[in-house]
Amino acid sequence: MIDPYADSPPLTAEQQTVVDQPWDARVLVTAGAGSGKTHTLVRRLDALMSRDEDALEAREILVLSFSRAAVRELKDRISRHAEQARRVRAQTFDSWAYALLTSAYPEEDWSRYSFEERIRQAEDAITKGAVEAGEQGAPAHVVIDEVQDLVGDRRNMVEALLDRFQDSCGFTVVGDPAQAIYGFQVSDPDARAAETNYFFDWLRASYPDDLIELHLSRNFRAESAEASTALSLGETLQGLPSETDQAAAEGERVHGELRSRLQGLPSFGVLTSEFTLDSLRDFPDSCAVLCRDNRQALVIAEVLHKHGVPHRLQRSAQDRPVPAWVAGVLRRTGSATLGEERFHELVVQSSVPAGADVDRMWRSLRAVARGGRGQLDLGRIRRSVAEGWFPDDLSLAEPASLVVSTVHRAKGLEFDRVVVVEPPTMGELRKHHTHVDPAAEARALYVAMTRPRYDLYRIDAPDTAQLRFHRALNRWYVGGWKSYERRGIEAAGRDVCGEHPPGTDGFHDDPVELQDYLATHVRTGDSLVLRRLHDLPMAVDQSPPYAVVHEDRQVAVVSERFRRDLHASLKVSRTWEIRWPDEVHGFRVDTMETVAGSPASGARAGLGDHGVWLVPRLSGLGRYKSSGKVQGNNSR
Repeated sequence: MIDPYADSPPLTAEQQTVVDQPWDARVLVTAGAGSGKTHTLVRRLDALMSRDEDALEAREILVLSFSRAAVRELKDRISRHAEQARRVRAQTFDSWAYALLTSAYPEEDWSRYSFEERIRQAEDAITKGAVEAGEQGAPAHVVIDEVQDLVGDRRNMVEALLDRFQDSCGFTVVGDPAQAIYGFQVSDPDARAAETNYFFDWLRASYPDDLIELHLSRNFRAESAEASTALSLGETLQGLPSETDQAAAEGERVHGELRSRLQGLPSFGVLTSEFTLDSLRDFPDSCAVLCRDNRQALVIAEVLHKHGVPHRLQRSAQDRPVPAWVAGVLRRTGSATLGEERFHELVVQSSVPAGADVDRMWRSLRAVARGGRGQLDLGRIRRSVAEGWFPDDLSLAEPASLVVSTVHRAKGLEFDRVVVVEPPTMGELRKHHTHVDPAAEARALYVAMTRPRYDLYRIDAPDTAQLRFHRALNRWYVGGWKSYERRGIEAAGRDVCGEHPPGTDGFHDDPVELQDYLATHVRTGDSLVLRRLHDLPMAVDQSPPYAVVHEDRQVAVVSERFRRDLHASLKVSRTWEIRWPDEVHGFRVDTMETVAGSPASGARAGLGDHGVWLVPRLSGLGRYKSSGKVQGNNSR
């Protein structure tokens, strides 16, 4: 029999202790950066399902994590190494909450609720018995990863879950207080400070007699002295107090020490230097440029794109594009259900990424779209696409050796080389921000500096002076030295219309031929231009329509959301007369994604009866152009 763990390092004594705990144990594991927690959790899941007399079934185990990256990593490890745990389903908190609500209250259109609203509704559903009334029933064991980032509504939901099954359910929760960087999701500064380590304290208070606390201390990730630069400060950050004054003083000290250590490492200097660009372009292994915020990430990505350096701009955790192969599979069948053998055949024909585990794809889809007698219910797959609850582990990012990301979006990832954008001092931050949390800044810098396996460098911060944030739109825009100047806008998810197939609404082209073109000619990183189709706004609060153009071919139109946001961004005041840009340049293809729109429109266009098709997803900064020149300010 082949040992699935033959290519994995043996468990340390600390890891083995976690794995060996009984199914009904209440276990809190603090795990430092790179301590092999994912490998330990895989072995823990296998052990829970392998014990002869106390073995659990897959449906009795609930696995939750904060990010889709962590879910994908866990599912990949399970697929490669686990023996028994391959049918265990791992989900993000958001995805699990959505699935719970759609199961408990199927008549409600949950897609119209925000992420936060769904989390609050899920907490209420838990207290009313929705979990045990569902198809899977009450869990016997709950595994929760990244618990240091459980704050606010998500923390309340998880506490409600554990409270509900306090007498009948074991759990294994894993986290690292040193890497708690999502406190910003709590808007009130005092409430945010109180959230630090709150969940850890709640567990200790809720299970005073039987909580088992374990620790994973060994770092497996860092393979060089440079990659280990920040590790010795992890224990200090783990014990950082939650009281505001103490945390501020100690956080400022640790941030200063981390910054000093980073400055002692080699610098790439200015991003636009030939040496830096060549180094980023030619590095053969995985590399990340990590930024303090998305403003820096957008500017760096724009510079790299202009200089022909291939890269991927890491998208938000709440952006959930459905991969292109889903449209390919559904277009190739008119059936309402699909068996496993036929599914394999269609996936192979549908541009599935190289090396994809089709067996795992089948299992993940069966978890959300189970049909009768070993079938997939294609109607339920379409609904999962339309309503945004497609399996987290199948929403794969396009492979890229170079990634540009904020520290928050890189959480849980690791790279061979990491280049950290030079962080500002606390004094510099206070000059530009009304509220600064030194402890949060220290933890974020620690996370950035603990992502590399081998190389850790720094790079000069880019000039972001003209990039401004529009809070109402939750978008960055390019301004100017005068307050009314508008020069460009950030791309966001769902900026491309998916209600009708491209070629049938806004411009005319053969929809079938256009879908084939999108599938075979449009690639991640390709340039896209938005071109105004006519001068008439679509509504009083919207811009005119814009076509999405790839290599001078119209391939889609912008969405209603983009037209509204463009109008709001350019409408500086009620009396302001907007001059609509002729074109918007600088956007790139983030990925080709499957969207769900009108089944009737899809059928009329010759794309089958399932109502799904491909559109490009926009990424980056778009700059306005009019009459061949950059539009600076809609001048008065």
